[in-house]
Amino acid sequence: MILGVYMANISSLIASIASCVSIFKCRALHCRVVKTMSYRHGFIGDQLVGCYLRLGHEVCAEKLFDEMPERDLVSWNSLISGYSGRGYLGKCLKGLSKMMRSEVEVKVVNALINWYGKAGDLSSSCKLFEDLSVKNVVSWNTMIVVYLQNGLAEEGLGCFNVSRAVGNKADHAAFLAVLRVCEAIGAVKVAQGIHGMILCCGFNANMCITTALLDLYAKLGRLEDSSKVFLEIISPDSVAWTAMLAAYATHGYGRDAIRHFELMVDHYGISPDHVTFTHLLSACSHSGLVDEGKHYFETMLERYRVEPRLDHYSCMVDLMGRSGFLQEAYGLIKEMPMEPSSGVWGALLGACRVYGDTKLGKEAAERLFELEPCDGRNYIMLANIYSASGQWKDASRVRNLMKQKGLVRASGCSYIEHGNKIHKFVVGDWSHPESEKIQKKLKEIRKKMKKELGYKSRTEFVLHDVDEDVKEEMINQHSEKIAMAFGLLVISPMEPIIIRKNLRICGDCHETAKAISLMEERRLIIRDSKRFHHFSEGSCSCRDYW
Repeated sequence: MILGVYMANISSLIASIASCVSIFKCRALHCRVVKTMSYRHGFIGDQLVGCYLRLGHEVCAEKLFDEMPERDLVSWNSLISGYSGRGYLGKCLKGLSKMMRSEVEVKVVNALINWYGKAGDLSSSCKLFEDLSVKNVVSWNTMIVVYLQNGLAEEGLGCFNVSRAVGNKADHAAFLAVLRVCEAIGAVKVAQGIHGMILCCGFNANMCITTALLDLYAKLGRLEDSSKVFLEIISPDSVAWTAMLAAYATHGYGRDAIRHFELMVDHYGISPDHVTFTHLLSACSHSGLVDEGKHYFETMLERYRVEPRLDHYSCMVDLMGRSGFLQEAYGLIKEMPMEPSSGVWGALLGACRVYGDTKLGKEAAERLFELEPCDGRNYIMLANIYSASGQWKDASRVRNLMKQKGLVRASGCSYIEHGNKIHKFVVGDWSHPESEKIQKKLKEIRKKMKKELGYKSRTEFVLHDVDEDVKEEMINQHSEKIAMAFGLLVISPMEPIIIRKNLRICGDCHETAKAISLMEERRLIIRDSKRFHHFSEGSCSCRDYW
């Protein structure tokens, strides 16, 4: 009732100002506004400015305009259009110039920089940014994000550094943006430097920033650092708890994820949501914890009142499929109360690849071709299933279909950090300055593996119909093997060798990493497209299950 009266009051005032023909009445209305409401309500302040100018009292208009605590584009337009209506060309130009130098114009340009950046027009974003006479911290933060969105994370980091150099203090948004940049670059040392800045600037108490920081460390292979950041949070909220759970899941520490979940729910009384269960079920899947995964899937609705979604079904299909229960996984898909997504069929296709089920794999692939006709990964997966079972003609047919559709397979590459630089390797890479030393180290590793472990290259992972010796040469030059050899040469024995790969690690490279961890007594952490693998003393955290 009170709100209705108040709104009627505003409407009445607006109508009175619009029809006002007397300066005395205008001043009376102005007094009423000052006594009963804010200039921002219904843009009454802007309308009073326009009324004063319309009545020829620019001094009153300018005084009111200067007194207004908040001025936006509407405010400036009211002033400038009022000048224009009176024919004050000089004042129009002066007002326009003043607006261009004001914070309001900076806001508009910042919005345009962001808009062009999202549209992929980086050059327009850069030009607008460079032409800004007044660059605020939002301008710099916007450019950091724009560079990141356009695949130029290094430039985004440079923008962050220049912003600080010219005197801007990094705010909440700046730290969140630069943490995303660190993830894209994949540089642990840079992340550690940003962590130091966060501590110095007093943002370590900010929940959003600390959560983003622990998530970043996890994605860079530093699970221990993630755990340390989490333990330093005084009262972690559900987002922070879930982020730490996700870290355990992606690193394949299923038991730790379950303990973390039970502590979160039973001891601290934090209610899990659908995201929490996605990571919990994923953790069970990555660790082969079938019974535990089934338990949580069955109780998530009845005990925690969380309705299973597509992501949860996808995790369960992945869990059962990877454990060899392909028909059970297929049965679950058929019983789903919603249409299976590409994630669900993709989980089944991945399981079919692991267990060589060509019949079920073909059905899963065909469903994926319908849902994602332009995703080449599905065609490659089916072709690999055929190749692994020696069905070379079927594999060739699928690859030809992929070519006809103009789909290109992503090239495998591996990344490793050393000397404040990210080193990239591709298959058979001889472009690195230390290539001869790297190749020499690779030969030493292979020789040592054969002599001490009796190891033979697992050429069954080369899914091409070529001679055995060619297969062996191909598999020995995989990008992650080159990165491992480089890491052994340059990374201190006290530090783990951390490698990122854009594709799934092959079985032979997986065995090689296990052998290196045993023979060289080194820790290796490899992140592929699916998960993290922690190699130590001849075994992997995935227990050869990925």
